[in-house]
Order: sequence, then C-alpha cells, then structure tokens
Amino acid sequence: MQVIGGEFKGRKLLALPGHSIRPTSGKVREAVFNICAGVVAGARVADLFAGTGAMGIEALSRGAAHAVFVESDRRAADLIKKNLTACRAEDRAFVFCGDLLGNPGFLHQPGRIFDLVFMDPPYNRGAVAPALENLAKSGALAPGALAVIEHAPAEPLPGNPAPFEIFDQRKYGKTLVSFMKYMVASRESEAEDGLPA
Repeated sequence: MQVIGGEFKGRKLLALPGHSIRPTSGKVREAVFNICAGVVAGARVADLFAGTGAMGIEALSRGAAHAVFVESDRRAADLIKKNLTACRAEDRAFVFCGDLLGNPGFLHQPGRIFDLVFMDPPYNRGAVAPALENLAKSGALAPGALAVIEHAPAEPLPGNPAPFEIFDQRKYGKTLVSFMKYMVASRESEAEDGLPA
C-alpha cells in the first residue's frame, strides 16, 4: 500500500498483518479524492476509524493543513504514527487512540474544527448510524463540512441522517462510499438572515 497522489506520492505505508484492519484500496482512495479535490487543500481533516491512516495521510499529501487520526486499536494507532513519520508529516498531525462510538466528546477541543471527515466504521455491525450521530453531536464540524463514509452496501445510511445531506454515493466492489454535507449554518449566516444566533 502506498500514497497515490500529492507530496508523498509513492511513499509506502505500513499495515497490520491479518484482517483486523481493512485498509481502503488505492482504487477507492483515488476515486474519493477525485470527488473531494476542491476541498482538500488547506482543509482541517479528521480520519475516524483510521486503520492505517491512509485517508488522512493522502489528504495531507494533497495539501490539507492538519489531520487528526482516531483509531481504537492501539497497535494501529502506533502504526499510523510510524506512517506519518515515514512521510515526515507528524508536525501536521495528531493521533488519538479512542472510540467515536463510545466517547465522542474527545473530538471537541478548543479550536479544533474539521472541514473534511473520513469515516470507515466496522462493516455490518450497526456502527454507521451511531457514528454519524456522535459526529454530529461532537461540536467539531465546520458549517458545510464534507463527511465521506465508507460502509457495506448491505448496511445503508439512516433514511434521514440529519443534520447531514447525502449528495453522492458510489459503489466500489464491496464498499459503498457516501458523500455528505453537514447542513448547519454558521452563527454569522444566521445573523445575516435575521435568524436568532
């Protein structure tokens, strides 16, 4: 597995042996970043259920300002740090060993806001809906933030995933990728519209 575009293109990334971590394939990463191309440069990125960190590192390679990686498996979190060091990107990243499903509060830190979120929860375990709910409750998303969710086609998104709006879905083999926009107006926009801030 390697970085497929940008500053770190061709840099090899380590992965855990076995099947406990399911890295996003190069084909899917390339397709996702083609769709997200307009929002990556300068973005503040969260890579949730990060696994090897490939999505967040790909974003950093393509000009994202900063990335936070969240992974509940300690071995995988340590591996992400090694991959960041190999790319000399550790000064633009933070790795947190935590669980979005069990403790979403850690995402909300003073000054920590995300414009672009990658989320790849475990397949077919009922994790998609609660992960989205916790992400929305975290208080860590910028208005209009883009969330990219990888999930099994047999485990669709909730029918009304407010406050997110699905604007695109693509199927790649056993992976369905849903692209969603965080539909919460900024306080400044609400004030301009005459709505209570």
